[in-house]
Amino acid sequence: MTTCDKGHGRLELRTLERSAALNAYLTWPAVGPVLRRTCQRVDLTTGAIGEEIPYGVTSLTPAMASAAQVEALWRGHWTIENRVQRVRDVTWGEDAGQMRVGHAPQALAALRNGLLSLLRACGWTQIADATRHYGAFAHRAIQLLSTPPVRL
Repeated sequence: MTTCDKGHGRLELRTLERSAALNAYLTWPAVGPVLRRTCQRVDLTTGAIGEEIPYGVTSLTPAMASAAQVEALWRGHWTIENRVQRVRDVTWGEDAGQMRVGHAPQALAALRNGLLSLLRACGWTQIADATRHYGAFAHRAIQLLSTPPVRL
């Protein structure tokens, strides 16, 4: 299956191939097709061309998910990366943190995840803007944390 998308200043041509030919070599339970995804990118500004070929294994058989559905799941993985891990690392500098003792890193990660969820629930899409907004005035942050949750 091949798709073509244009966005973020580049043109992307993605081809997803899947095969059960290697399944006899794999001893994982419920192993499904092996995947190869070729992604060719053209930077529309510079004309630079790049190619990436990641591989994967899935338990989803062709009867369970079409090639288009597998591609959507593969691309959806980056939603988590961009909406959570990238914010925690780039915006909040989590990887540069010095806390490495006991359960403190996990506790701080849980607090960051909770704060990120709270900010998104309040309608913030740009977490860096939200961080500046609440970081500049302590009373705003206290008000955010003391506001009763909204039931959806």
